[in-house]
Amino acid sequence: MGAALWAQAPAAAPKPAAAKPAAPPKPVAAKAAPVAAAQPAKPADPADPVVFSVGSKSLTRSQFEEFYKSLPANVKAELGGDTPEARRKIAQQIAEVMSYGEEARRLQLDQKTSAKMQLFLQEQNALAAVLYNHLLEVNKPSEEAIKAWYESHKGEYENAKARHILVRFQGSQVPLRKDQKDLTDAEALEKTKQLRERLVKGEDFATLAKAESDDVGSGAQGGDLGSFARGRMVPVFEQAAFTLPINEISQPVKSQFGYHLIQVQERTAQPYEGVKAEIEKRLRTEGARKAMESVRANAKPALDTAYFGPAPGATPAIPQAAAAAAK
Repeated sequence: MGAALWAQAPAAAPKPAAAKPAAPPKPVAAKAAPVAAAQPAKPADPADPVVFSVGSKSLTRSQFEEFYKSLPANVKAELGGDTPEARRKIAQQIAEVMSYGEEARRLQLDQKTSAKMQLFLQEQNALAAVLYNHLLEVNKPSEEAIKAWYESHKGEYENAKARHILVRFQGSQVPLRKDQKDLTDAEALEKTKQLRERLVKGEDFATLAKAESDDVGSGAQGGDLGSFARGRMVPVFEQAAFTLPINEISQPVKSQFGYHLIQVQERTAQPYEGVKAEIEKRLRTEGARKAMESVRANAKPALDTAYFGPAPGATPAIPQAAAAAAK
């Protein structure tokens, strides 16, 4: 991974350009300075030893652990979790980036105007991320708010238990069964309508699904799809599964797989305790987003319209000379 987590370091460091020798400092009159008494070095805390150092920079164990905990979960997962090996990888990456930074400062590249601007913007981006994470922490919804959200959005946490019969058509992603005719769209629709008539007249759904469904997986189980939550099925199928009256046989529902006959046998809401953590995270995120939007809305940047041009949709200002001539 190298320095990928921290900066886009070049694959091979470029050769440093010849630096101009610094001008010698002007001599100043020497003043007798009092000799300060030597201060004893602060003893290391045995309970919190220094575990990382590069040049003059160092981190104690507690400082490094606090930093490691702040890393995104996906980064820690990629590193293998909170293990000594993972912490070593991070420390090595930090040391690598710091070595590049030291070399850049030695060459005085940090004094370039463009570099200063890049460093400034990187700092602002980092602070924006810190602010967002802070807002996530402080915007903790109350138990009452979480329950109220659950009650008003209970439909989003429904599970449906359903079964279906599929009739594929030409171009379907479902493979043809052995010795099966590749039906056109019109032929598949007509067959689906005929199957629905048989079901409405009382034929057993499971028996018909085993004999006729082109979804051989569920067909072998009498068309049974088990219980599923929203987001698990293709949109048109989901729409039917969460709106059909219980036990009613649907009209043909077309998807990219073919035509479906769907029967919903049961719908139940997921219990509050099972989705509480998900709702809390959602409300935290929403609260942090709104707070960030408020900060942005309250910032009033002053832009020179003569240089940047007018804001989109703004009415251009009439030059004073033209305004006077119009009077």
